[in-house]
Amino acid sequence: MKLTTLGLALVVAFLLSELVTISNGISTSSLQQISSDSKYLTKEEHWFNQTLDHFSPYDHRTFGQRYYEFLDYFRFPDGPIFLKICGEAACSGIPNDYLSILAKKFGAAVVTLEHRYYGKSSPFKSLTTGNLKYLSSKQALFDLAAFRNFYQESLNAKLTRSNIDNPWFVFGVSYAGALSAWFRLKFPHLTCGSLASSAVVQAVYSFSEFDKQVGESAGPECKAALQEITQLVEARLASNGKELKALFGADELRNDGDFLYFVADAAVTAFQYGSPDKLCIPVVEAKKSGEDIVNAYATYVKEYYIKTFGVSVKTYDQENLKNTAVNGDTSDRLWWFQVCTEVAYFQVAPMNDSIRSSKVDTRYHLDLCRNVFGTGIYPDIDATNLYYGGTKIAGSKIVFTNGSQDPWRHASKQTSSPELPSYIASCHNCGHGADLRGCPQSPLVPEGDAKNCSSPDAIRKVREKIVEHIDLWLSQCQDLGRSSM
Repeated sequence: MKLTTLGLALVVAFLLSELVTISNGISTSSLQQISSDSKYLTKEEHWFNQTLDHFSPYDHRTFGQRYYEFLDYFRFPDGPIFLKICGEAACSGIPNDYLSILAKKFGAAVVTLEHRYYGKSSPFKSLTTGNLKYLSSKQALFDLAAFRNFYQESLNAKLTRSNIDNPWFVFGVSYAGALSAWFRLKFPHLTCGSLASSAVVQAVYSFSEFDKQVGESAGPECKAALQEITQLVEARLASNGKELKALFGADELRNDGDFLYFVADAAVTAFQYGSPDKLCIPVVEAKKSGEDIVNAYATYVKEYYIKTFGVSVKTYDQENLKNTAVNGDTSDRLWWFQVCTEVAYFQVAPMNDSIRSSKVDTRYHLDLCRNVFGTGIYPDIDATNLYYGGTKIAGSKIVFTNGSQDPWRHASKQTSSPELPSYIASCHNCGHGADLRGCPQSPLVPEGDAKNCSSPDAIRKVREKIVEHIDLWLSQCQDLGRSSM
C-alpha cells in the first residue's frame, strides 16, 4: 500500500494502535493489504445478524449474513463509504474492478454484503419452495438498509462519536445494478447516489428483445451462421438426440427444452461478456469453408463456454434445479426462484428472424417454474414494475450505464434525464457491466482495465461521466452533513 501524504501516514499509525474489535461488527485491527489474488481487494469474511422478515412485526428471527470491507484507501475518518451490492451468486470477496480505482480517487472505504440465501448467507438448511418465501428483491433492499446503518453505527462506535453519517454511495451490476437503483429509490436518505450498471430495472415477461439484440451484436454473417446452427441442431435433435447431446458434452440434459436453452445461452455469453470473436470467427469460417458448422459450434461450447468460461451443464438440468440441499453452488435454483416469482426475463425466441430455437418459448419457462417449484409459482411482473416503476423509475441521483452489445440493456433505463443520467458505452465488445469490468467483462480484468475493449475511449468517456456524478453528489451530501439530499 502506497501512502503519499503525512495525513494518511498518521491514519495508518492510528489504526494500527487501535486493536479493537466491535462485537458483531467491524474488525479494525489494521488496514488490510489487497488480496494476494489480484481479482479481489479482499476475501476476508465478516458476519452480521440480519432480520429474516423485514415486513413482519411479529417474526424476530435472524440469520448470519456475510460481508466484506476494504479500508486501504479510506480517507479517515470522514471519507465516503462505497457499498458494492452483491447479486445472484455467492459473494467470495470484493472484486478488484474499476470500483477500486474510484475508491482510491475518492478516498472511500468499500463494503460488500452477500445477498440473502446465496453463498454462505442462507437462512435455512434446506431450500424448499416454502423456505424460499423470504427470497425477494424487497427483502434484499431492507437487508442493505439495515446493514448500512449497522456498519455506520459500528464505525461511529469505533471512533467514539454518535449521530454522524459518512457519505454513502451504492454500486451494482446487472440484478445488483437494479438493486442499486432501487435502493436509492426506496432509501434516498441513506445514500448520496447510485451507479446502476447494466441495471435490469424492467421486469419483462416475454423478453424477445434479448434475442434480437444477440442478432444485432453478432452482425449479418455470424447471425446467419447461428441461425443455420439452430436449424441443424433442431433437425439432429429429432433424428438422433442422444448423439447430438454427446457432441456438445451435454448428455445429462434429458429434457430437449433444457438442451436447446443451453445451446442458445452458450452463444449469448460471447456477446454479453465481451468475447464475440471467440464465437463468430470459428463458426463463420466453418460456414465459408463448407465444414460441419454444428461441429464447429460444439467445439466452441466445449472449449470456451464449458472449459474456459466455467459453465456447468447441470445448471440447465431442471432435475438439478429441484435440489433443495444447501451445499455446493445453489445460485441457479435461487435465481430461478426470483425469475419465476418476480422478474421473469423469459428469453424467448422472437416471432421472426430468431437465433434461438422457437421451442424456447414462454411455455417452456412457465413449465420450468411449475416443475421446479410447484404449482402456483409464476412471475408477477406487473406488481414488480408497479412497485419500482420499471424503466419509468422516478428516483434521483442514479446514473445508468449499459454496453452497446449487451442484450440485457433492453431491460435497463436507456433514456437520460438530468436526475437520472444514462450512458451507453459503444464498441464491438462492450457488454454487461463494461464500465466497471472493462473488456472482456468476464473473466474479471483487474481494475476493469479497458485496454482490450475495441474502443477504450468509449469506456473512458462513460467513466468520466460517472466520476463527475459521484463527485457532484458526494459534495452535495457533504455540504448537508448527511447521506442524502
